Amino acid sequence: MTDMSQAEFLKVDKDRGVFLVSRRAFVDADVLEREREKIFDTCWLYLGHDSELAQPGAYLTRSVGGRNLVFVRGTDGEVRALMNACPHRGATVVRERSGRSKFFTCAYHGWVFSVDGKNRDIPDGEAYGPGFNDDGHADLVPVPKLASYRDFWFVCFDPNAQSLTDYLAGVAEYLDVIADQSLERMQIVGGNQEYSVRANWKLLVENSFDGYHALSTHASYFDYLKSANGVLSQSNVYGIARDLGNGHACVEYTAPWGRPVANWVPALGDEGKAEIEKVYAGLEAKHGAQRAERLARYSRNILIFPNLMINDVMSLTIRTFYPRSTDFMEVMAWSLAPKEESTWMRKARLDNFLEFLGPGGFATPDDNEMLEHCQRGYQNRKEAGWNDVSRGMLKQQPATIDEYQIRTFWRQWDARVNGSAGSPGAARTPTMKVVG
Repeated sequence: MTDMSQAEFLKVDKDRGVFLVSRRAFVDADVLEREREKIFDTCWLYLGHDSELAQPGAYLTRSVGGRNLVFVRGTDGEVRALMNACPHRGATVVRERSGRSKFFTCAYHGWVFSVDGKNRDIPDGEAYGPGFNDDGHADLVPVPKLASYRDFWFVCFDPNAQSLTDYLAGVAEYLDVIADQSLERMQIVGGNQEYSVRANWKLLVENSFDGYHALSTHASYFDYLKSANGVLSQSNVYGIARDLGNGHACVEYTAPWGRPVANWVPALGDEGKAEIEKVYAGLEAKHGAQRAERLARYSRNILIFPNLMINDVMSLTIRTFYPRSTDFMEVMAWSLAPKEESTWMRKARLDNFLEFLGPGGFATPDDNEMLEHCQRGYQNRKEAGWNDVSRGMLKQQPATIDEYQIRTFWRQWDARVNGSAGSPGAARTPTMKVVG
């Protein structure tokens, strides 16, 4: 067991440009318990997208931060998040993955709740005293804090936590970039994907916005791009990494792939060119030339600390992941799209999503294999005990293939888990000139 009061997880030498992370952070059970207490119990965590609750009474059951929740839109139109445990004996009340209802009934003893969580009926209720539920103790328990930004809903289990807006800090502007890709409203498409990886959850954080691994790990995909459209070269891939405060970070860059919003490449064909030009014209009319250029031509991989990744690349993916043990995580992913896009555009988007980001695509199996190899390598932690995350540390403006964004995550992780002094905030946030 690691003595957390004595543990050193980061070794940083600013003068030499060295940043090392202890491999104990990926393998020790007491570290995971500390993460649950100091991160998943206190940070704002992604729950779902507003479009998933399209009608009053619509609900989803979800596991977030080690809790089983009901994400529901009440008959009054209000969104709520309730603990999915009966106040009577603790049985799971809502057992379906999704649906629509006015009431939830616990199958164990038949207690009935309206979708706002209020207890509406207890069989043989006369056996209980008068005013039995006047204090609401027999209602479903709401989460301590629930809030949304641009249709992204978050929960927090710390009743004293800062507001969601303050927590999001500089990453809120990137949620604006995502939401503004629709002239009407963004929506989740086609449910979700679920899979597991036999590796520590923090490895997927690093991997999800690590540009350094792309050409080696995903060589087959880039070979495919060369043969499909012939546009791949180092000269047309450039961008920066940014620290967005509170552990949030991103990389933003140009890339050789086509994007439904709204970057045409020859592989999308003539029909695709006409469609994308139409989408681009709509973005330009609504947001102006410079913002339309950024929305359409640039890709970005965004971390909302601790475990929400938004990959706005050849498709648009939301991904969360939670540890079940030090070496096993469960992953959920969704595709996000403009509500108004055409049938052709939606097909192209989903093809891109499945082709690269899906569990059977070019990228995800490669990434998962590499993460599991890393986890196996940590068996040697006593003799080879440190990961190197130093790339680009001495640069004034780090690029996407540097590791600035990964260091941003680790500084915040260390500040929370190991109680290091202060929060790194957003000490250095390089800007990127968007070319028109």
